[in-house]
Amino acid sequence: MPQTDAPVSLEAKNPFEMRVKLGEKVPETDVRSALKTGDMGFLHSFTTGSAVDGPGIRLVAWTTACMFRCQFCHNPDTWTLANGIPVALDRAIAEIQRYANSLKLMRGGFTLSGGEPLMQDRFASRLLAATSQMGVHTALETNGYYGERLSDEEWANVDLVILDMKGFTLEQHKRVTGGLSNEPVMDFARRLAALQRPMWLRYVLVPGLTDVDEEMKRLAEFAALLGVVERAEVLPFHQLGRYKWERLGLTYQLEGTEPPTQESIDHATAIFAAAGLPQ
Repeated sequence: MPQTDAPVSLEAKNPFEMRVKLGEKVPETDVRSALKTGDMGFLHSFTTGSAVDGPGIRLVAWTTACMFRCQFCHNPDTWTLANGIPVALDRAIAEIQRYANSLKLMRGGFTLSGGEPLMQDRFASRLLAATSQMGVHTALETNGYYGERLSDEEWANVDLVILDMKGFTLEQHKRVTGGLSNEPVMDFARRLAALQRPMWLRYVLVPGLTDVDEEMKRLAEFAALLGVVERAEVLPFHQLGRYKWERLGLTYQLEGTEPPTQESIDHATAIFAAAGLPQ
């Protein structure tokens, strides 16, 4: 395995920091090997001190590569693997080890997010297993599309799954994500329920796109029946990632969309609460 760590800081100022082309010089054979073995991962960055990506204060690693093309994505630079910093698994584990004692003292933990972490499933599995062995709480934020890539035993190393759900109906899911089915996502949610794995549900509220009462009601009812959802979060849409779309030369369809009003946020939150989902 060649030298994999690029001369760039693993820690970002914030998850909105623009990072591109950091892994584009990695040979294709090494990329394929990394995806197969998990010996190396491609990361946008690490963020310290997060209080919103799981319980307590958390260290978050953001992977690159995602199969969805959500209209409201605020980090489109994480869509492609080549934009990520190539990081050896051992180095990523060592980075978490640096914070392990503090994370445990603060009743926090480590969250692997993205991008979509399960597009690098071997790296994700091995990193989360090593973190679990440190006695650190683990969380994985995912869109659920590739949930089948981890075995039941591997999911046992994940203390919390944060599932980002885009819609309940097939039509709405395709509309939001760029045409992909939500059948694998729904199957994954049911599997987590069967495994009794704790879950947080996240739903981004975008005026004119996802603020559809019937969609939210049906999704909330589905989630409530799972019996493992410990928290349902309605995340208000924002324009903080717009500049990334512009710099990447991407067509941004939500340019004229305003963030939701507090009234609409409260309304959406009430829909999920009415289904019996904790907030």
